[in-house]
Amino acid sequence: MKSRAALVYGVGEEWTIEEIEVDSPKAKEVIVQWKAAGLCHSDEHIVTGDMVPPKEAWEAMGIDDLFPMIGGHEGAGVIVEVGPGVRSVAVGDHVSASFVPSCGRCRYCSTGRQNLCDSSGGTFIKGMITDGTSRHRLLTGPKAGTELNLFAKLGTFAEYTCVAEDSVIKVESDLPLEVVALVSCGVATGWGSATNRADVQPGDTVVVVGIGGIGINAVQGAKMAGARHVIAIDPVEFKREKAMEFGATHTFASMEEAMPEVNELSWGMMADKVIMTPGVLYGDMMKLGMSLAGKGGTIVVTGISPMSQTESSVNLFELSMWNKEIKGTIFGSLNPRADIPKLLGMYREGQLKLDELITKTYPLEEINEGYRAMRDGENLRGVITYA
Repeated sequence: MKSRAALVYGVGEEWTIEEIEVDSPKAKEVIVQWKAAGLCHSDEHIVTGDMVPPKEAWEAMGIDDLFPMIGGHEGAGVIVEVGPGVRSVAVGDHVSASFVPSCGRCRYCSTGRQNLCDSSGGTFIKGMITDGTSRHRLLTGPKAGTELNLFAKLGTFAEYTCVAEDSVIKVESDLPLEVVALVSCGVATGWGSATNRADVQPGDTVVVVGIGGIGINAVQGAKMAGARHVIAIDPVEFKREKAMEFGATHTFASMEEAMPEVNELSWGMMADKVIMTPGVLYGDMMKLGMSLAGKGGTIVVTGISPMSQTESSVNLFELSMWNKEIKGTIFGSLNPRADIPKLLGMYREGQLKLDELITKTYPLEEINEGYRAMRDGENLRGVITYA
């Protein structure tokens, strides 16, 4: 099967539209016709190199070359072909992508931590998570004939890709696929960062740092969990205005500006929960993030930092003596197979805002314009839609 795809040839390069060949699925695999793909910042991290392992680490990880790579991990589509042994979906089913696969059998899946499934360990290695061989080849461009890597083993920036059954989740067919795409990553990650990993409680004071596709949903999650104050911090006025529409009670342009106001709002106790969701989370930002949290406070680190960064400004005396805690999270520490349908159910009942997240849709050919708009703070979420 032939398909168009947006791929990147290396760090620092723009997305390029090429034609690819997609082989038929093997055991426990399916072919998805993607209908919508969110322009998530994580794919931008591949372009900038923030999520690319240092070259000296490639050999140790068994990586020959990450590139060329088909982008896209936030998406929704329709199953058009299934391989032997597929049980959870059938041809014609509508599905959400799941950038963390869930096998249901490993230690983490079997203890309710699907977001840590062992199957996700091969994200940067070419080949399928099922058997390690490739199903995608480049037909055009300077590297025609090359086997292709797929970001998060999904490649939703293509019209069709072959993916593992473990990486898709069946959803109701009447749900808009643009909305389903958003729940597959940004919505779940942000909402879960607040409601699950931070464990926001009624009456809490919550600070969300960075109001992009993830941060806006952390705001929405904190509000739904009953927070008394939801304080959104972002330098872009448009995003601060949107945060108010999604449940923020106060907004500020910077952590420095917010500091005295959080102190006053909380009667000197500072925030109960601080959720760090900037576009890129650098180590020195943690100093102010820690200071925004009061005694016994929780700081959730959701934003992506450069892979090579190993230092962070954390006052260890304050961490121990004020009984603070720092938590990492992936996918908001949710379980994709349970929580993606749950979030869509809340959307259906009018409890969760999803349509309002989509600022603009783009054809695949305008992917670079979509990412420019993301970088310039013009979009909460841009979405690629396929005809």
